[in-house]
This record gives sequence, C-alpha cells and structure tokens, in this order.
Amino acid sequence: MSRIAIEHIDASAMPPAPVRETARTLVVFWWQDVPVGQVIDEGRPGEPIDLQRHWQAFTSSPALARAREVVGDHRRPTLDASVVICTRDRPDVLRECLASLVHQTYRPAEVIVVDNASVDDRTRHVAEEAGVVYVREDRPGLDIARNSGARRARSKVIAYTDDDVRLHPRWLERLTLALEAGDAMAVTGLVLPAELETEAQILFETHWSFGQGYMPRRFDESFFAVDRHTGSEVWKIGAGASMAFHRRAFEIAGYFDERLDVGAAGCSGDSEYWHRVLSHGGVCVYDPAAVAFHVHRREIAGLASQIYHYMRGHAAALMVQHERTGNRGNLRRAFAIMPRYYAGRALHRVVRGQRPDNRFLRQEISGYVAGLIYYWRHRKAPQP
Repeated sequence: MSRIAIEHIDASAMPPAPVRETARTLVVFWWQDVPVGQVIDEGRPGEPIDLQRHWQAFTSSPALARAREVVGDHRRPTLDASVVICTRDRPDVLRECLASLVHQTYRPAEVIVVDNASVDDRTRHVAEEAGVVYVREDRPGLDIARNSGARRARSKVIAYTDDDVRLHPRWLERLTLALEAGDAMAVTGLVLPAELETEAQILFETHWSFGQGYMPRRFDESFFAVDRHTGSEVWKIGAGASMAFHRRAFEIAGYFDERLDVGAAGCSGDSEYWHRVLSHGGVCVYDPAAVAFHVHRREIAGLASQIYHYMRGHAAALMVQHERTGNRGNLRRAFAIMPRYYAGRALHRVVRGQRPDNRFLRQEISGYVAGLIYYWRHRKAPQP
C-alpha cells in the first residue's frame, strides 16, 4: 500500500495547482485557518491536481458557510487555560508537541507535562528545556496521569493533548471559546493525520480515523437519552488527543476512571468521561475549527496491538458506564449489539476473505472479550 501525500489548501486564496507526488493525495480544504472538508485525489504522479474541480463540491456546503462565520468572529477567550500533556519515554516526540504550543494565538496560562513513569530523566529534561511545569506520576496509566494533571492545573479550562500530536496555532483559542460560548462542560476538536506514509497509518485513517467531520455538533440530553436502550455512542464526540473541560466538569463528575485507557483496560477513558458528564446533565460539543494533527502508528504490529486495546477498553467502558448509571442500554450493547455485529463481520470474512476493513478482526474480537473479563476482575476497584 503506497503512501498518500497530504495537501492543505487555503481556498480563500486558491494557490496554483500542486503537482501530485503520489497516485493518491488527501486534499484538505481550508477557508483561511478553518478547515472545510477533504477529498482523496487520484491520478498519475507528476500531473497537477485539479483543485477547482474538487473545490466545487464544497462551495455550497454548510461547512464553508460556518468557516466564514468563524473567520469573521474576532472574539478572544476570557477564561484562562491549562494544557496537560501526558507522556512516557518519548522525549523526542514530546519536544515536537511542545514546540507547536509555542505558536498558539492564545497562550496557555501553564503547560503541564505529566511524566507517567518514564524509565529515565529525559522527559524531565525536555520539560525543563521548554520551561513548562513538570509533574512526575510513578503509577503507570494514562487516566492516572490525566487526573494528576487535572489536580495540578490552576485554570478554569483544562485542555488535553497527546505527545504525538502537533497543534494548529488556534487550537487552544477555539477550544476555550467553545467552552465560553454556551453551556458546554467538555469540548473536542478535529484531529487530522499528520502523515500517511505507511500502510499502518493509511489503514488507521481509513477505518479508525479520529476525525468526526467538518461541522460542529452538540451532545446533550437528547443524544444521551438512547443510553437506556442501546447505549449512547459517546465515542463519536471526538478524541482524547484534542479535548478540553471546564473545571466544573471535574467538580460535578469527578475524575477519569483509572481502570480505563492505556496502562489499564487499554482505551476509552475519554469517552467514558464524556458519558459521565452527560449523565450528570452536562453538555459536550465538537468544534472542528480547533485542529490538531496526529502522528498515527507507523508499524502494522503496533497498529494491531492498538486495535486490540481499543476494543478491550471499549468493552470495559461499557460495563463501567452501566456500573455508574444503571442504564441497561450499555449491557444490551455489550452482550447483544456488539456480538451480533462481530458475528456478521466474521461471516462476511468467511464468505469474502480478508479485506482491509476486517484485517484486524481477530484483534477486535479478542480485545472485546478481554475487556469484559478485565472489567469483571476490576469491577470493585475504588473510584477516584
């Protein structure tokens, strides 16, 4: 599977057509500094990309109208914001993430690096070089680290990103404005791929993308109402690589469940927390004007492990959500909807053979079962 080049095009001042580097190119259209939409261009390398033809599909889109509104909105945030980055044994990656924070149009009141049980002092040195707050958390676990960051933060807004993320200059500004604009307690942003250089990265972006589209969404009591019947699809709210909370969210809903996510169940600490915010009557919003760029895992083995832990965490989170709310929709999803879904996909694979969309089906199913077992073993763990 050959690489996919990425072109970012500002359609408000349409540049000359770039020449294709590869047979396929992901073209992301922007209106000044607001993303509008994307398209995969296909053709021969060395030929120009027909930008005008692709752009026609977006000229009457709601995303373009909304982008123009955002560009014309000159408000500045009034709430102070802390940025928390949880990391472990990846000092070089962390250094690049911190470098992207330097260019934020709305400067954070503080940047907190939570060193989650790294084996040496390199992470500390990177944080000290950047002049940010360094917090050592010796207990491994992403949600343990997130909680340490939230407890250390001093601002009204607490924003989270990952060390393998590069941040658009207006990322923090727009997350903060989204929390100020209404009654939201949580906000997420658009996460785009930083590169699509390897087969693993392309597979992830094609079938497991963090992106949730180019139009804002509001998640409130009407979205959460289905939780009693089929379980609310809270993973659609966004990605933990780009999220922020008003401090009152932690006061009302508590902290991240430390049984979940990397270092524990494997994933879904973020979505379970959004679920908890909603269960307390809170509102979450998705604002694609706040953009981050994620470096997906480059190796197939790493992606396979990631998918396994994604589903392990997802299954455990469904059980945690039922534990906290008593909503039987989570049980129905865990023991009826998801088994039927996987049975159908397994049959499809038997009939049609291995395809890109079912390449990691074994890891998905085994991870899902492991997540249910994990929860059973940790169901009485004390809550933070």
